[in-house]
Amino acid sequence: MNTLTNAPLAPLLERLFDASDAATRPVFADMSAAERDRLLHSRTDYLTLYTRLKDLWLPVSRETGTLLYMLARSRGARAIVEFGTSFGISTLHLAAALRDNGGGRLISSEFEPGKVQRAREHLRTGGLEDLVEIREGDALQTLREDLPASIDLVLLDGAKALYGDILDLLESHLAPGALIVADNADDAPDYLARVRAPGSGYLSVAVGDDVELSMRLG
Repeated sequence: MNTLTNAPLAPLLERLFDASDAATRPVFADMSAAERDRLLHSRTDYLTLYTRLKDLWLPVSRETGTLLYMLARSRGARAIVEFGTSFGISTLHLAAALRDNGGGRLISSEFEPGKVQRAREHLRTGGLEDLVEIREGDALQTLREDLPASIDLVLLDGAKALYGDILDLLESHLAPGALIVADNADDAPDYLARVRAPGSGYLSVAVGDDVELSMRLG
């Protein structure tokens, strides 16, 4: 039995992806390029940006969702941390992998309360709520403590300027061979430079157009 491709999750994900596609609109249409770049790369004003985006879906792609499931399954993940829940599409893929791995714990962090509520509803509909803890608030605080001793997989899909800061919070908990998936990584150049640097403690490679996959060495 594969949780991802069977009911109730498969039809739920199809509905959510369709809703996301229908709701897609330019995020920065009324903003100058300079202001867009400032907000995307600011480590102090990121909450302004994500308040602005509070009603947008911002999901992973269908392909990235499937990749997340495959990576978590092949890793045999039992402890996963997600930065940026949004409406829970990536969360559902990761939780499905935990279910098919025999159980585990997924800790996810989301700043916008409305998205937390919707993500929890989707997890209940998908029958996966027992595997997921969504922490509401600024991830720099919510992911600061009470983390698994050994984390198998991390998804970075929140404020791009904070990817390095979130990795700092999680790094001492990463198991050898742990996988870190960074979505829209091209908007996080400092993070990319870090995980790609020789001697960084990571082996890292671009996957497709916008995903960076890194493995913790050791």
